[in-house]
Amino acid sequence: MDSMKRREFMQKAAATLVVTGAAVACGPGPAGEHGAPAVHAAKNVMWKLASSFPRGLDTIYGGAEALAQRVDAMTGGSFKIRCYPAGEIVPALAVLDAVQQETVQIGHTASYYYTGKNPVLAFDTAVPFGLTARQQAAWMAYGGGRELLQPVFADFGIISFSGGNTGAQMGGWFRREVGEVADLQGLKMRIPGLGGDVMSRLGATVQVLAGGDIYPALERGAIDATEWVGPYDDEKLGFHKVAKYYYYPGWWEPGPALSFYVNRKAWDSLPKIYQEVFVAATAEANLGMLANYDAKNPPAMARLRAAGVELRPFSDSILAAAYREAEALLGEQAAADAAYGKVYDAWRKFRAESHRWFATAEAAFAAFTFPRAAEP
Repeated sequence: MDSMKRREFMQKAAATLVVTGAAVACGPGPAGEHGAPAVHAAKNVMWKLASSFPRGLDTIYGGAEALAQRVDAMTGGSFKIRCYPAGEIVPALAVLDAVQQETVQIGHTASYYYTGKNPVLAFDTAVPFGLTARQQAAWMAYGGGRELLQPVFADFGIISFSGGNTGAQMGGWFRREVGEVADLQGLKMRIPGLGGDVMSRLGATVQVLAGGDIYPALERGAIDATEWVGPYDDEKLGFHKVAKYYYYPGWWEPGPALSFYVNRKAWDSLPKIYQEVFVAATAEANLGMLANYDAKNPPAMARLRAAGVELRPFSDSILAAAYREAEALLGEQAAADAAYGKVYDAWRKFRAESHRWFATAEAAFAAFTFPRAAEP
């Protein structure tokens, strides 16, 4: 179903279910702007959403705004969501706590920020040398991933929904070249999640910083390197002004997924129709983010290259060492924790089958076509 037909379908469904239209809290606009019918709903609801991302990163933070806009349009303003960027209500890396403690009803974040609470949460976002965006979506929706992870979120009083994906990320910005594994010794790098754990095992000194804190740390030399997302966001954050070398690929985040966290009590208090609207709106926001990045990253990369940025692939020796350490780390955690092992075993089986398939048609097409079609 194309986007226009899908939107018409959702608008008609909203009318049939007697939901109404008005201005959205995250993106003010006139009532009925998205075509929702002007009738009265049974209950008015106002929720707050805390994001882990700054407002200036319009694509990743925009996932929250997209959710709010669609919920508003499909309920005609009867169900409003007000979005708050990182630091406005709670710090960027405290979103899970805010939802759990009912400070806000919704969080928009990356689960691998919270692996200190439960290491299994990494599988909700990205695992080194793991799944691409399409594969991650398939595992979560149809491969059993969500069923395995929801009990983990239930321990925090949270129900989780897919909240977007950036696609395969870049390896990040380095103030000096890193050609071999030895060059990583003592390197101070901002990198979260299991990717950070692997880099630590390779000799790097790892830090976890919120998006808004990275540039000043890189500028003053508190860190030597940082990863974030990709060309569009990285250009906005200005990393190219203080680091010359842009490495790829981001092997620790081949398809990192974001999540909408909803407090379970708040969810249970919603009328059933609002729950259905929320589910539909998260699905649209989830798909929209990846498409948005895929449209914005190519011209951003061209601008960065024109500005003198030097692209560097990670060497085969670094990739091979990282792969060995990543597989060893995952195996160690699985052996130490039966609950982790259950998720890991299912994920590993899915990864093997998916990679075999993608290595056939997808990889063959890309290997032949991409280099040729990229030429002007």
